[in-house]
Amino acid sequence: MEVLLHQIDAFADAPFSGNPAAVMPLSAWLPDALLQNLAEENNLAETAFYTAQLPPDAGARPGEWPAFHLRWFTPTLEVNMCGHATMAAAAQVLEDIHPGEDRVSFFTRSGWLHVDRTDDDEYVLDLPALESREVEPDPVLIEALGVRPVRAFTGFDEVIVLGSEQEVRDAHPNFAAFPPLPFDAVITARGESCDIVSRVFGPDLGVIEDPVTGSAHAQLVPLWTRELGRTELTARQLSHRGGSMRCELVGDRVLLVGRCRRYLDGVVTLPD
Repeated sequence: MEVLLHQIDAFADAPFSGNPAAVMPLSAWLPDALLQNLAEENNLAETAFYTAQLPPDAGARPGEWPAFHLRWFTPTLEVNMCGHATMAAAAQVLEDIHPGEDRVSFFTRSGWLHVDRTDDDEYVLDLPALESREVEPDPVLIEALGVRPVRAFTGFDEVIVLGSEQEVRDAHPNFAAFPPLPFDAVITARGESCDIVSRVFGPDLGVIEDPVTGSAHAQLVPLWTRELGRTELTARQLSHRGGSMRCELVGDRVLLVGRCRRYLDGVVTLPD
């Protein structure tokens, strides 16, 4: 059996930037253990698998445009939301399968997600806005991160607000000292050349530091729009690869705008 494999960098400003995702279209779902093996072999933050077969709980299709069932796997587990791999999957669908369309929807563990392609070949990812609750910083996590928190929030991810972009850039976490976390740890601050900056760490999810994280911004954007008093923001993730996006809070949705760059197309041969 052969399965197509596409590696696409999402939120990429230039070649070899942004967050690489593996996108693997399927005619039907393979066993979960095999999907996990493929994601481990791909060894990227996420592998996105999709099929045209919508599950019964998807309900009515959101429109006449293409729609698929999408799932995301890190090298160690299946996750509930992934922004960059959704954008990468949309780029592959709209470039290879439906070049005449400019919108695609995916039914996921986070409900229906939508991606639009603009006339400038940018992609607009539509995610649910994720709320945060302010908490006292976890001292074990703070020590492992090696940072001085200004504020701390919990929600989909654990968010630590720092005093400056330089503090975010200079952080050198001790991952061996991290407490068990079923979600990402995010450090963030106001930016110097953009509105907000961040870095995202998920050692328990199989991703030590994520290059550019759409799902984290589904939580960061509502948080920072309250802090800055604006619904449109620019953001940059300060990982080694780096990546940028434009963000907008629209009601209970977060829109993230970025570019995709295809790195490779290939075929995976599976054993019988």
